Amino acid sequence: MSRAWAAEAVRRVEADANRSADTHLHVFPLPASWGIDLYLKDESVHPTGSLKHRLARSLVLYGLANGWITPDTTLVDASSGSTAVSEAYFARLLGLPFVAVMPRTTSVEKVELIEFYGGRCHFVDSAGDVYDVARSLAEECGGHYLDQFTYAERATDWRGNNNIAESVLDQLALERHPAPTWVVVGAGTGGTSATIGRYLRYRQLDTRLCVVDPEGSAFFSSWQTGDRSVTACGSRIEGIGRPRVEPSFVAGVVDHMLQVPDAASVAAMQWCSRVLGRRVGASTGTSMWGALQLIASMRAAGEVGSVVTLICDGGERYAHTYYSEPWLAEQGIDPAPYAAELEALLRS
Repeated sequence: MSRAWAAEAVRRVEADANRSADTHLHVFPLPASWGIDLYLKDESVHPTGSLKHRLARSLVLYGLANGWITPDTTLVDASSGSTAVSEAYFARLLGLPFVAVMPRTTSVEKVELIEFYGGRCHFVDSAGDVYDVARSLAEECGGHYLDQFTYAERATDWRGNNNIAESVLDQLALERHPAPTWVVVGAGTGGTSATIGRYLRYRQLDTRLCVVDPEGSAFFSSWQTGDRSVTACGSRIEGIGRPRVEPSFVAGVVDHMLQVPDAASVAAMQWCSRVLGRRVGASTGTSMWGALQLIASMRAAGEVGSVVTLICDGGERYAHTYYSEPWLAEQGIDPAPYAAELEALLRS
């Protein structure tokens, strides 16, 4: 009975992927004289509105394939919000209960989306508590702890199967620089950077991977020193940055890292939103800031080529945080100096 249920569950999840097709790769306008193309992979158009839709789908399929998820399983995960939104969506698709363990500071828009999809939110006061609380809740109810921070790097097939790296390269095939000079992503679980970094090596490409990390996150200093025991206070940029180095972060596939101030992330988010005519989230701002720094370095070195980064999610989830002037002031985040830097970069 459970084997037949699992087969039907896999079919439903795969059918959802088939309906969703692929996400768009947009050209971001830069001065033609630069000889450099910037592309944004728009992950906000997934059914649940973020890059984490891919991860949640992979985690659920991984649990089904391993026999960890049955018709009576409650799904539980630790999250800063977006992954939980997508996991709640897939739990509802399979008719399973879902519990998200999240910091109390998670945006109200994400909480509402989780509840819209039938999930339940369990809040903790410290971001560092989410792991143990999620594990305990899963054990108490006999459920399955999806554990995105451990399984992200292995649940997705890094060799292809329409993973995000394969998708980007296929979409670049007819462009003037089909093999990008850089791919720029943030690290939350570490799963996206692991998938892309492994795929670039598997395909024997010269493309380099840059991981951008917000202030307050442990990944950057760990990558610099090689010490995986590094801890930090955590990140104010939802979706990326962590108080610890997550098991899914594969430092060996990362060619370069940049630490990005929170105010720079917000400035790039605002600037990107104005240029695109639509709001993007702050983690997209972090990636855009990193991409533009690399483009500036390429220009200084007289290089041409292409750079790819992601629209991680839409800005509608952050109306009460990153798009709120009072909230930014309360957090001591002033994007103005970094906005001036961006304007100067474009004029140079």
